[in-house]
Amino acid sequence: MKRFCCLWVIGWLWFPLMGWAAPAPPSNAAQLSPDQQRWLAQHSELRVGLVLQAPYATYDRRLQRLSGANVELMKLLAKTLGVELSWRNFPDLAQLESALREGEIDLAPGLSQTPSALRLWQFSDPYMRVPQLVVSDQKASGTVDLEKLDSQTRVAVRMPSTTADYLRSNYPHLNLQGVPLERQALQLLLSQQASYAVVDEAQLGRLSVEPEFAELVVVGDIGLPQLLRVASRRDWPELAGIIQSALRAIPAKDLEQLHNQWLQPKYPRLSESPGFWQNLSLLFAVMLLSCVAIVFWQRRQQRSLEQRLLSAREDIALRAASEEALRLTQFSIDQSTVGILWVNWDSHVRYANRAAENMLGYPSGGLIERPLIDVEPGLHMDRWLNLWKRARASEEGPLSFETSCLRADGSVLPADVSLSFLRFRDSEYLVVYLTDVTDRRRALAALQESEARLQGIAANVPGLVFRLERAPVTGQIDFAYISEGSESLVGYAPAAIAHRDMGLRSLVHPDDKASYHRTQDQALDTDSDWSWQGRIVTRQGEQRWAEIKAITRQLEDGAYVWDGIVWDISESKRIELELAASREQLRELSAHLESVREEEKARIAREVHDELGQMLTVLKLETSMCELAYAQLDPGLNERLNSMKRLIAQLFQLVRDVATALRPPILDAGIASAIEWQARRFEARTQIPCLVRVPDNLPALSDAKAVGLFRILQEALTNVMRHAQAHTVELTLALEDDELCLTVSDDGTGFVATAERPTSFGLVGMRERVLIMGGRLVLESEPGEGTSLKVWVPVDR
Repeated sequence: MKRFCCLWVIGWLWFPLMGWAAPAPPSNAAQLSPDQQRWLAQHSELRVGLVLQAPYATYDRRLQRLSGANVELMKLLAKTLGVELSWRNFPDLAQLESALREGEIDLAPGLSQTPSALRLWQFSDPYMRVPQLVVSDQKASGTVDLEKLDSQTRVAVRMPSTTADYLRSNYPHLNLQGVPLERQALQLLLSQQASYAVVDEAQLGRLSVEPEFAELVVVGDIGLPQLLRVASRRDWPELAGIIQSALRAIPAKDLEQLHNQWLQPKYPRLSESPGFWQNLSLLFAVMLLSCVAIVFWQRRQQRSLEQRLLSAREDIALRAASEEALRLTQFSIDQSTVGILWVNWDSHVRYANRAAENMLGYPSGGLIERPLIDVEPGLHMDRWLNLWKRARASEEGPLSFETSCLRADGSVLPADVSLSFLRFRDSEYLVVYLTDVTDRRRALAALQESEARLQGIAANVPGLVFRLERAPVTGQIDFAYISEGSESLVGYAPAAIAHRDMGLRSLVHPDDKASYHRTQDQALDTDSDWSWQGRIVTRQGEQRWAEIKAITRQLEDGAYVWDGIVWDISESKRIELELAASREQLRELSAHLESVREEEKARIAREVHDELGQMLTVLKLETSMCELAYAQLDPGLNERLNSMKRLIAQLFQLVRDVATALRPPILDAGIASAIEWQARRFEARTQIPCLVRVPDNLPALSDAKAVGLFRILQEALTNVMRHAQAHTVELTLALEDDELCLTVSDDGTGFVATAERPTSFGLVGMRERVLIMGGRLVLESEPGEGTSLKVWVPVDR
């Protein structure tokens, strides 16, 4: 084991050293064409312009040396191409471009391609991608989404810059705070004047090595990387191709190493600590020694414990069963909510559980050796011995009774007591079970008070309040309660009415007993509410109108009860009957007026038709005679006579229309012909197709019913024409038993038939006509489903 651990540690430490010692692969040479090689041989020295900006290019005056990412890149290019470089430094891009115009430099690394720069330079493909990072303090968790930032969150960014322009155009809602330098943006972040800062990776890598900015973290990328390219003179196109070939020849890992060395933010690494490997080796050694010591100690302890366990296992096995049974028994007794006392034959307590001590107000152990007479003063010795004998000889189970116990503080405890005989070893006991029934008795008293209050309320209700119960098994129905109001309502006492031989049925008037039994039997058979109105006869023989209302409910034991009331409605019934009689008189008067009106219309129609018809006939004959005698003498007179004949013809038609409107003569041919005639007139007037179904050999109707049914048809067709917007109408006349049924149906817009329509006097008139004829009317309609009107009129026998 030790040998294996040592080898594992040595191998784990030696593997990184072997990796570090591996030699780097040689760099590749650029693949140039012969023309490019000749051009490069003619220009063996290239002038490089650098903009001094860390970490891309810096100049150490003490060492007189350039360093930075762009410097290292140009050295790799020079090594790949085999040329010499001469360096020129400029403080900013403007002076670099000015030097280019003067022909003082040939190429420059680390520039970004812009439309303006393309006029001066030729650019290579990007050799390095520098992302624009979103930076926050260490309190930030996770990444940040610029879309989700509100206008109150301040973001620091260098202005003017392409980064600021990008953020302003793509995230217009951001609250940008411009600063001239990236350092100032990070300082605003540290001073809590900004929540985030946008800095490119190169500047963040340069500034992150300073202790002031060491705690900042990167939380996102804005998605606008800076692409670094090598720019060359536009008048040397060959140089641009050579640079592009040289960049392709540089291995990707060299560019990545260049990026990691100069641009990537520096974070401390544990492996760079000088004492890390020493401390790690020491930790492994300590762990190894600890493992050896633990193994040795465990083996020694194992042998000792095995001996002790073997000796103790036998003792534990012998005592486990008895102790477990005793523990469970004692726990169940002590934790019981029922008070338990073990009492000897001399009535002294040998054991009391905690529930009994709490009930009786004694401290723990306070009941032991006390006689029961201290708990129940009425339990003298003779009574106790009698209970002892009964419990010992009883074969029907424990003895139970209610009593009042005396607490330690002198208060009374209502309790249910149950006695059970117990023989334990050589001793005999009575086990006394005590149950506190204080809450039960309090609830019982409250229930009795509530019932008394309910009886008092029921006794003052103006009527007879009752409860009818039906047993769940036998189905026997009895009155469980009748209020004292029965005396004032019917003159009988509640007990007399509740008797099974009397009940409410004996009070019902003989003419109303059928309806009483029908409603009562229906309620009892369906376990539903009970409602009845009728006459009852009081003890004094007085007839009264009464109403019964009862609501049913089911009890927990399955029994059904009907809680109801019987009250006197004689006065309201008298008013109702008077109102019904008044309505009947008004309906008879309306029927008489309608009959007189129809008779008057028939008389006027006959007079108009006969008298005016005769006069117009004579006038037409006189005009014809004048035409025969004098028309040849005067042409103007002939024209006048023709005009008079046309007027007489119009008067004939007018007289016929008036007579028909007052009473259509078609009614004399029967109601079926009248319906067919009215349908044709309706079609001619409205252009709505009207389908008529009339059976043959209809029974004769009285003139009043035929006219009434015809007027209802006219009103229904008028409503269809005005309101229905129907496309077809169907009229049906059928004989149903002893009634004649008229149906008017349309496929119009319909309406809500149950809605109140205070201005629909047409419907009111139709209903009144139907009632006068002893019939009935049903109107069915739904919005968009059309309307159907049905009228039933009894046939004359």
